[in-house]
Amino acid sequence: MMSKIKFTKMHGCGNDYIYVNAMENDITDLYAAATVWSDRHKGIGSDGLVLIDKATVEGADFSMRIFNADGSEAMMCGNASRCIGKYLYERGLTDKTEISLQTLSGIKTLRLSVSGGIVESVTVDMLEPAFEDEELFTGCDTPMQGTFVSMGNPHYVIFTNTIDQVAELGPVLERHQAFPQRCNIEFARVEPDGKIRTRVWERGSGITEACGTGACATAVAAALTGRAGRASQIVMDGGTLSIEWSEADNHVYMTGPAEFVFDGEITDPPQPSL
Repeated sequence: MMSKIKFTKMHGCGNDYIYVNAMENDITDLYAAATVWSDRHKGIGSDGLVLIDKATVEGADFSMRIFNADGSEAMMCGNASRCIGKYLYERGLTDKTEISLQTLSGIKTLRLSVSGGIVESVTVDMLEPAFEDEELFTGCDTPMQGTFVSMGNPHYVIFTNTIDQVAELGPVLERHQAFPQRCNIEFARVEPDGKIRTRVWERGSGITEACGTGACATAVAAALTGRAGRASQIVMDGGTLSIEWSEADNHVYMTGPAEFVFDGEITDPPQPSL
């Protein structure tokens, strides 16, 4: 018997996902839902599917699961976490302006900037970056020299004047043998005004308008290589994120907007179009 799933389309700097309140909706097949519903021609259209649910660990208020457009499950998404903060507050699921969110890469703290009942921006504590992880990066040579940064998920940041190479080389590097679990790829260029123009190839989704963890990884890589200080403006295809790599606690803080697009209902189990 088919049922209807209520969903909300949201985006953070153009990085758009389908959000489902899993406390009220039970999806039959998550892989099929992510792939079928994300189709931009025959489905809702998105970079993937995000489930908002109760926390299952102590110290967290809510949890998130995220599935890429190809059905693979991701560890974390910075843009999605900001959208979840806005969703939870404006839909009346919490009155907190500081929310602890359980993810597959740890508990993230969301700090909401609220005016007149509207969440104008969200700052996410993305915790500490990591630079050595044999499960994510073997250290073997890649076609282009870059900086590996893990923000709970793997990123490889390449500084170049020709950032549009992301379309050609992104899919090659994503599946390179250096990255046992595939990798997110950033092509970045420091502009004369100090801002960092970045394009991203997300594993499992391809080119996206923005990537929160990718922006964090780019800012960290820029600081590590002496291209920028510990605070950066990362300009992505869909908008700008403010990133600070704090000297006080070594955590990376990401600040940016989140927006509702529309609400709807869709058939479950997912029905692929012919």
